[in-house]
Amino acid sequence: MKEKEQEEVFTISVLTENKSGLLNAITIIFTRRKMNIEALNVSETEIEGVSRFTIIIQSTFNRAEQVVKQINKLVEVLGSFLYREDEVYYQEIALFKMGTAAFLNNNTIERVVRNNGARILVIERDHIVIEKTGHRDEIRALRKKLEPFGLLEFVRSGRVAISKARRKTHEFLKELEQANYFTSENNYQ
Repeated sequence: MKEKEQEEVFTISVLTENKSGLLNAITIIFTRRKMNIEALNVSETEIEGVSRFTIIIQSTFNRAEQVVKQINKLVEVLGSFLYREDEVYYQEIALFKMGTAAFLNNNTIERVVRNNGARILVIERDHIVIEKTGHRDEIRALRKKLEPFGLLEFVRSGRVAISKARRKTHEFLKELEQANYFTSENNYQ
């Protein structure tokens, strides 16, 4: 009897040309497979004109691998890579808005902030904003501790990740160039 493959969290890193409409093309690949994107972040890279999509999914390895192969077929995609949790360094950022009154006569919140590696980002007349950078479970733990004091708003970013592999983006692009990947109108040097 064939054993069912376990789902796990994967980070997909996609290097792309900086073109409009690409986000839609990538998300359609997940939609067609009825796969949920847990988190998504898009940012510039160290190479001008090249963006990095960081996509977090929970899936089996085989399904995740198939998605990466489909993403690689998109014209604007320079390369996409699949990573398990232990193959990347990653962080998320969260902002918590609390009423100022909760801080006035209570050292507990300040201690909670300090003991959880967070910091007070902004102090206004009617609210305070706390910033926490870390892994999702650390952010959830801090949220749980702050909720009893009157959490007004909460927002968490998608994951920002970088691979543990020695590969460098500019070296990868140079290899593509040598393989005649780039046309004369695409000049990434």
